[in-house]
Amino acid sequence: MTAANKVQPIIVIKRKSGHAGHHGGAWKVAYADFVTAMMALFIVLWLMNSSDKVKKAVAGYFNDPKGTGSLLGTTMNGTGTTVQPGSVDNLQKLKEKLEQQILERKELENLSKQIEITISSEGLRIELLEDKNGTFYQSGSAQLSGSGQELLSLLAAELKTLPNALLIEGHTDATPYSSDANYSNWELSADRANSARRLLQQFGVRSNQVTQVRGYADQLLRVKANPADPSNRRVSILVKNADDPGRNQQPVKTFDGATPAVPPVAAPAAPAAPPSAQVKPSPAKLGLMDKIKSMIPGAKK
Repeated sequence: MTAANKVQPIIVIKRKSGHAGHHGGAWKVAYADFVTAMMALFIVLWLMNSSDKVKKAVAGYFNDPKGTGSLLGTTMNGTGTTVQPGSVDNLQKLKEKLEQQILERKELENLSKQIEITISSEGLRIELLEDKNGTFYQSGSAQLSGSGQELLSLLAAELKTLPNALLIEGHTDATPYSSDANYSNWELSADRANSARRLLQQFGVRSNQVTQVRGYADQLLRVKANPADPSNRRVSILVKNADDPGRNQQPVKTFDGATPAVPPVAAPAAPAAPPSAQVKPSPAKLGLMDKIKSMIPGAKK
């Protein structure tokens, strides 16, 4: 065989490119620790800027999750004061009784459509809705009409027998009261609510039973699509839940300037911890949740 007939073999070299090797999942653990630490940091920063009531609620949750779940009024049912079944039953009975008494009085029977009684998470709300002619108040005035006085006397006869606190609100429509800057819808709504308060107390409601009197002007319209609707002019009487824990500690504020003093309730002194209980473990041995607990005021160490 001659040299010309010799065929050199063709050698093909294939190089594979890629990672040098499998890095594993160690980075995932490090990232999870970082996210957890950031979450703990944000929780601590939030607690440091929260009110004492929030701090107390969080500390109580760590000590007793089931017993303090509704300390701030936030439960699985939503926000607001927790309504116990017994309270709802009592308010429902009161609602039915008031509706029946209104229908039984001939002078109020025709006004039943302008009296709305509803039950909410706050309590029992009684709303007196005006019409275009003025039903419960004289037009443009805080003076109660005959129908308004008759209805409030009926309500007072029932409300004065309850332990519940009362809140009275006044509302107007969006029509300006007048061009006088010294008297506007703000003053009118507050004056109407306050005149209802005076008449209720005149018919037997206790002076310390009304805890708040509010005037909202046209800021909380009932018919937002029609700001000039007559039903936006109304007075609401809220029978607050008897389970409200802060009801008896609230000072009574009225527009007459009377603010009865309410003695502060002294919190019981916490028993001194024995010396052995004050020894804290080394920070290096504390877990993440233990660190968070130790930074919350009032939490068990």
